[in-house]
Amino acid sequence: MTRRIRIVDVFTDKALAGNQLAVVLDGKGLSNKDMQRIAREMNFSETTFVFPPEKPEHAARVRIFSPNAEMRFAGHPTIGTAWVLADEGLVDKEVREFTLEENVGPVPVRRDGPMFWLTNPPLSFGEVVPHAQVAAALGIDESDITGNVPAQVVTTGNPLLFVALRDAGAVDSATSDKERLEKLLRGGRAFGVYLFAPVGENRLYSRMFSPDIPEDPASGSAGGPLGAFAVKYGLVARGPKVSLISEQGTKMGRQSILHIELTYGESKDVPERSEVGGSVMPVLAGTLSDFEG
Repeated sequence: MTRRIRIVDVFTDKALAGNQLAVVLDGKGLSNKDMQRIAREMNFSETTFVFPPEKPEHAARVRIFSPNAEMRFAGHPTIGTAWVLADEGLVDKEVREFTLEENVGPVPVRRDGPMFWLTNPPLSFGEVVPHAQVAAALGIDESDITGNVPAQVVTTGNPLLFVALRDAGAVDSATSDKERLEKLLRGGRAFGVYLFAPVGENRLYSRMFSPDIPEDPASGSAGGPLGAFAVKYGLVARGPKVSLISEQGTKMGRQSILHIELTYGESKDVPERSEVGGSVMPVLAGTLSDFEG
């Protein structure tokens, strides 16, 4: 059988920017091996496959594959797939909030005008890594790292090592080297390194490197942890509601704009709710040819 496929750019309001995503609209009958082969053929950072939901009140079951492995959760695939489901009429146009089933669990999604938002799974802070190790891995001077802010793993499903640098120039000077990153992240410490610098009030300039993805144009699953990390260490002012923007992908020519909303209660470190939102642009619609498994 043939299957319809959509390609979209996520976290951008301009085509051929943001983060690319392939969405296979009917995953029924595909084996894990099949989906991995298709994801490798697409060769984007992620490809998603849509299945009927296990619970009828949910919109769809979504499985996410990088070219190398299946993932529990990822941000731009969630937002991009939600947009495609709405654009295809698979979610009623009057419905503003719905849930996607992912390997990490149910992921709430909402749409607000042209933007789609996801609610992150619960957030947690983890291991602190010495600045010297981080600087060596990124090919920067240790003085480029903000001295009073630790390099720390934070996660809502995809653990990333967050590193605050002194300015946007320091962020752009960092280099992605597979061997150095593997050494830094050995033992499953984190999926990748997320480096950023404040560049204005509640605005951050960011990049993300990992051993499997030399540079990611937009890391949606990093949005909530990034905002919480910036608030915890005083880089963004804390309040009951915090709104900020992360610009990512600019250095590699695929500018992405991620909107982040945090809601705080009694906890000083962890938001009660973290959301990441962005726009989506259609690029291509086609048919995935039948193939032998």
